[in-house]
Amino acid sequence: MPSTVEKLSPTRVKLTVEIPFTDLQPYLDKAYKGIAEQVNIPGFRKGKVPSTVIDQRFGRGAVLQEAINEAIPAAYNVAIDEAKVWPMAQPQVDVTKLEDKELVEFTAEVDIRPEVTLPDLSTVEVTVDAPQSADDFTSERLELLRQRFATTTEVDRAAKDGDVLSIDLVATQDGEELPDATAEAITYKVGEEKNMLEGLDAAVTGLKAGESKKFTSTLVGGQFRGQDADIEVTVKTVSEQELPDLDDDFAQMISEFDTVEEMQADLRKAAEQQVKAEQLSDARDKVLEAVVEATDFELPEAVLAGEKEGRRAEVQRQLAQGGLTVETYLEQAEDEEAETADEFWASIDTRSTQALRAQVILDVFADENKVDVSQQELTEMIFRRAQQNGSSPQDEINHMMEHNHMAEWMQEIRRGKALAQICAAAKVTDTDGNVVDMSLPTPETAEDVADEVEEEKAAEAKLD
Repeated sequence: MPSTVEKLSPTRVKLTVEIPFTDLQPYLDKAYKGIAEQVNIPGFRKGKVPSTVIDQRFGRGAVLQEAINEAIPAAYNVAIDEAKVWPMAQPQVDVTKLEDKELVEFTAEVDIRPEVTLPDLSTVEVTVDAPQSADDFTSERLELLRQRFATTTEVDRAAKDGDVLSIDLVATQDGEELPDATAEAITYKVGEEKNMLEGLDAAVTGLKAGESKKFTSTLVGGQFRGQDADIEVTVKTVSEQELPDLDDDFAQMISEFDTVEEMQADLRKAAEQQVKAEQLSDARDKVLEAVVEATDFELPEAVLAGEKEGRRAEVQRQLAQGGLTVETYLEQAEDEEAETADEFWASIDTRSTQALRAQVILDVFADENKVDVSQQELTEMIFRRAQQNGSSPQDEINHMMEHNHMAEWMQEIRRGKALAQICAAAKVTDTDGNVVDMSLPTPETAEDVADEVEEEKAAEAKLD
């Protein structure tokens, strides 16, 4: 079917498409058949009403409209393929000509993917942090396991470093109690002041159960975050913590291994995989960021506006779920650079823009390099989703089919493969000057790391 394309801007085109009646006829036949099966007309069996009778009773215009509405999507897709453009939104369609028994003409204006010239990827250079020592990581993991299974015994003496206390905190300003900064029966380990009040360690050290001490500190959360307050801490109990010995009995108690050496080897293997996975993730983010920065192109304004609106709505939903406003979130988030709501939403808009630009770049690369997705890769994604969501693969397949997610999931896989190839072409080094091997971990390795994380979460939940 004849079609022409007019470029309205670098990111928008107008297609003019003609549908000859020979191509429209199957849709007309379908429309007549559908109406015939729905109406009851005396003298005719249901489904056997002639088209001429339907035209007389309901008007041929209604039938033509239904047929045209059915025919346009297929004709539009053919025109898009012929024009070699990639839509980024739904088209605005208008029927501009209808000559019965001759042809139908329609126009479709649509935002398209801009033309993108990718940089020479071999010139892209990024630096990432050197990976944490697997030995250090293993030692930290072992120490964490020992602390999880430690025993505590209440003692009648002054608190010292390493003791586990139950404390009450009361904060005041000008003699008035601050409800948001008051708490009872907090478990606190002396010497581990993470995210707690500065000066609390010094205050509780040397106190016995029932004793109190006052000090001044800066509040780190809640309505009065960042303000100075007078704090009174009362020690309710003092308990001595005893860590289990790192021996074979301990290994058998918490793992599937018979010896502590076997357990340590397994933990070290998992540590090596995790530090590598973390470094690879950081490297991929930085490579993609560098390619986005080096690639200049326009984005369709309406598509970008929709992307920003969607991301803002999702952030609002997440904040509401947590019972937070933007202001309270900014008060509590220590790693958030924005100081005001306007700055926060501006940063969200910037991330939306960068994310959309990244998607365009990955799609262009995938097209230029003929990156394909196999059925096996889709199956592997489905199994990973099932594992992450605690569901069955069949549940994920049903969800995919019900919500028509197959194309979206295939595109996600394709973009991931495109990013892997882009990273392989770039130069990535760590802060020690070592070249980072950007080889992707095998699915088994990735799942092993995920399993380790899930097992840790499960163990923590069980202990809590």
